[in-house]
Amino acid sequence: MSKKILITGGAGFIGSHVVRLFVNNYPDYRIFNLDALTYAGNLENLTDVESSENYTFLKGDITDDEYIKSIFETHQFDGVIHLAAESHVDRSISDPLAFAKTNILGTMILLNSFKNLWQNNWEGKLFYHVSTDEVYGTLGDTGLFTETTSYDPNSPYSASKASSDHFVRAYGETYKIPYVISNCSNNYGANQFPEKLIPLFINNIINNKSLPVYGDGKYTRDWLYVDDHASAIDLVFHKGIMRGTYNIGGFNEWQNIDLIKLLCQQMDEKLGREKGESEKLITYVKDRPGHDLRYAIDASKINKELGWEPSVTFEQGLSKTIDWYLANEEWMSNIINGDYLKYYEKQYS
Repeated sequence: MSKKILITGGAGFIGSHVVRLFVNNYPDYRIFNLDALTYAGNLENLTDVESSENYTFLKGDITDDEYIKSIFETHQFDGVIHLAAESHVDRSISDPLAFAKTNILGTMILLNSFKNLWQNNWEGKLFYHVSTDEVYGTLGDTGLFTETTSYDPNSPYSASKASSDHFVRAYGETYKIPYVISNCSNNYGANQFPEKLIPLFINNIINNKSLPVYGDGKYTRDWLYVDDHASAIDLVFHKGIMRGTYNIGGFNEWQNIDLIKLLCQQMDEKLGREKGESEKLITYVKDRPGHDLRYAIDASKINKELGWEPSVTFEQGLSKTIDWYLANEEWMSNIINGDYLKYYEKQYS
């Protein structure tokens, strides 16, 4: 095997798509998937590659210093693609310390183990930290986040990710660790845990449950299809400029309420319901604290330097996403019932 790559959070939503891409596209790499299998980690996301010769699953927590040291010493990882994180803003408001522990301390523990393993023998080595556009704070009606936008996080989640970004850069400056960072916009697609807007609303529409919309529904986000994000991560890992930052966005700005109405429209068509039926489920609820008005990414740097661009429009990606959930209702049922947690015991005990 020419490279040994550790992908953290590889059983999660984005991580599973990255693991699958690397396992399938790089048979000469050894891909190690490290995941603690907390509520959002689901090995059912990777049943199609779990028997691949170049794939190994490691169950562990990035905040467990001794465990992380041991796997770095045992496997000698050449590269790390760090996706493991607490990522839901609402959860960060109710339990901010959990986000600080995983996103800040966990990142530092990985950085320390990588530093101590190679000790300045950095040729062919890379620490790739995957972050979020939320570190930049909020935008007004105009403007875009660029790679040089000042950080201005407004939630415990975004503050913890901003801090982890800073520690990656600090380790690069202080210890000369080779790194790259990418900051992405909202992801959507198959296998997303149904606490997030799109899978939550798909499931609620199927079951004729209310669609809770924060405030007036005019919060604006840029949406990135998860397979396009995985392909961007592939490019940045292999061709990104060392110590560089890349913003990855879908060129798809949508106000929440407009996105929800499009989702309702597509769901009505696919479920054979009358036009406008699902929109009747929309219910406006009290806004959450520290809610950022607008995120919008300028992804021109990764386009110009690495030739990356989204492969689908939002309408196309949303349609493909809905089709996946409709075809995989058992997956959704297992998530809701908690049965997905049993998969690890069944396969690995």
